[in-house]
Amino acid sequence: MKFARSLLAAIIVAPLIASCTGQTIVPYNDPASEAQLAQRLAGKVAGAPVNCLPNYRTNDFEVIDRDTFLYRDGGTYYRQDTIGACYPGTSSGYALVTNSIGGQLCAGDIARTVDTSSGMIYLSCELTPFVPFRRP
Repeated sequence: MKFARSLLAAIIVAPLIASCTGQTIVPYNDPASEAQLAQRLAGKVAGAPVNCLPNYRTNDFEVIDRDTFLYRDGGTYYRQDTIGACYPGTSSGYALVTNSIGGQLCAGDIARTVDTSSGMIYLSCELTPFVPFRRP
């Protein structure tokens, strides 16, 4: 347990923390998650992917499913599809943490899902480039 607390203390918790307020995370390829994603991106077009986002742009963060995240910055949504499943089927009791270097969240960074009661790492994934979606 001491090791788990030390590990959590050593991890820089970026604003990429999924809320533990009982939000249900729908399964991968679930029609409800695809509908939620379509609703958020309706009327927007994809732009060229960017490799990094400043941490302040990751404050408005939403988990769509276990390997799709959305970040909102004003009217722009940044979609990110991770390499590997990164979040369990329910958010209750889990937090998503990243090691953030230089005040940015970047493609290639590793995100870890941590059980908040035990401090144990549950899942991990690699972040991919952020695809911006804006109104034309």
